[in-house]
Amino acid sequence: MDNHSEGLRVFVSEWLAAERDGDTAALDRILADDFTGVGPLGFLLSRQEWLQRHVAGDLKYRALDLDEVQARHYDCADVVVARQRAQGAYRGNELPGDLRATLLVVGEPSARRLAGVHLSFMAGTPGAPAIPGRPGPGGSGTGGVSNG
Repeated sequence: MDNHSEGLRVFVSEWLAAERDGDTAALDRILADDFTGVGPLGFLLSRQEWLQRHVAGDLKYRALDLDEVQARHYDCADVVVARQRAQGAYRGNELPGDLRATLLVVGEPSARRLAGVHLSFMAGTPGAPAIPGRPGPGGSGTGGVSNG
């Protein structure tokens, strides 16, 4: 692993720990001023709204991890795509266990910031909405084909 990749891995690990632990001081340092979070249902959260979920105690993780991590580097930005595995609750409602997460990390290695997080449901995982026209788990079963 080269120095850039290792530094990115450390940065993402620091974000993950801060997010899991509700460490708003660390998140305040990590999130870019114009950070935007996109939730699995398409809602947008500003930097302040993202932090407020922890300040208010609305979001509580029992576990949070990433796997299936893939990273791509572009000049002064990195795109990280991973599977987020979570256990916890938001305002008493259980969180979806598995989400696809895309992180946009910007800045030079010595001044990295998280500019955005986009979370989306993964087909076939518990809590994910059905995919219209798809047979099997996560779908309606017709495949969109009519036999009539």
